[in-house]
Amino acid sequence: MSGKPKLYYFNGRGRMESIRWLLAAAGVEFEECFLETKDDLTKLRKDGSLLFQQVPMVEIDGMKMVQSRAIGNYIAMKYNLYGKDLKERALIDMYVEAVIDLNKLLMTHPFQPADKKEQHFATIVDKATNRYFPVYEKVLKDHGQDFLVGNQFSRADVQLLETLLMAEECKPDILAKFPLLQSFKARISNIPTVKKFLQPGSQRKPPLQEKDVPKLMKIFH
Repeated sequence: MSGKPKLYYFNGRGRMESIRWLLAAAGVEFEECFLETKDDLTKLRKDGSLLFQQVPMVEIDGMKMVQSRAIGNYIAMKYNLYGKDLKERALIDMYVEAVIDLNKLLMTHPFQPADKKEQHFATIVDKATNRYFPVYEKVLKDHGQDFLVGNQFSRADVQLLETLLMAEECKPDILAKFPLLQSFKARISNIPTVKKFLQPGSQRKPPLQEKDVPKLMKIFH
């Protein structure tokens, strides 16, 4: 396949949102094919498009790529968002993996049963403010650069910003005790490609609402 990457997923964030962020940050235009029904997913499975029978799936450079980490790695490498050497790549991977762990907590909040929501919210806040954010705050302080790794924009910056904004949607003052993360958020948000993605009308998806959950369950279960 030539031309724009084509993303196959439902019309929402989920595991595809970080891939949208990476492509947008790299300044790459992409197309989206939204799964609306279970039949749409079944068709992709039957025609052999999904190596492991699941989405996200991205058509790029003649490949039908699945597994969100593999897709993210490929995009980061292709568009120079993966550091300048093996050591920088190792740091980027460590920072991104931790971001993914927190992102999963944030993503799954709307799916929690009513009697578990309060505890799940408390877990998000605890993990964010006591485990994850202090580490990134220290990294920024010790590194003394505008970016998390080296002195250039990388996948780690993109995915940390995505998750900081998600955390603020969950709790608006969650960064109150992290001044360097607040500065980082403002700085990375002003990179032209990122700024464009943050504007209304972009392909960035809104937070998942509880009312959307039944529709998703019908597609995937």
